[in-house]
Amino acid sequence: QVQLAESGGGSVQAGGSLRLSCAAFRRTFSRNAMGWFRPAPGKEREFLVAISYSDSSDDPSTYVAASVKGRFTTPRDSARSTVYLQMNRLKPEDTDVYYCAAGDGSGWRGQYDYWGQGTQVTVSA
Repeated sequence: QVQLAESGGGSVQAGGSLRLSCAAFRRTFSRNAMGWFRPAPGKEREFLVAISYSDSSDDPSTYVAASVKGRFTTPRDSARSTVYLQMNRLKPEDTDVYYCAAGDGSGWRGQYDYWGQGTQVTVSA
């Protein structure tokens, strides 16, 4: 049962930026890790970025894949149970369907059990 919904996909020229949103419905994932994925050749999907939940004053830990490091970040607004994928300096090879997912716990290294239906991003040269 889908409990996450992505939005914000679209078309952009190379070098541009897009900000995807992932909102939860039917339940809150404010205390779960959240991640972003896209399909990858030869693999089920590519794990792009993730952010843990932290209930302390420390910043939550994050993961960023080497392929998007320095370009993609994933801020979250736990009060609104929303996570974002900020994509800068986009390249044509970033064209894909992007999925958000909620982890089974607060740390980003866990399993991701709850998925959205994806949003298309197209980057033109």
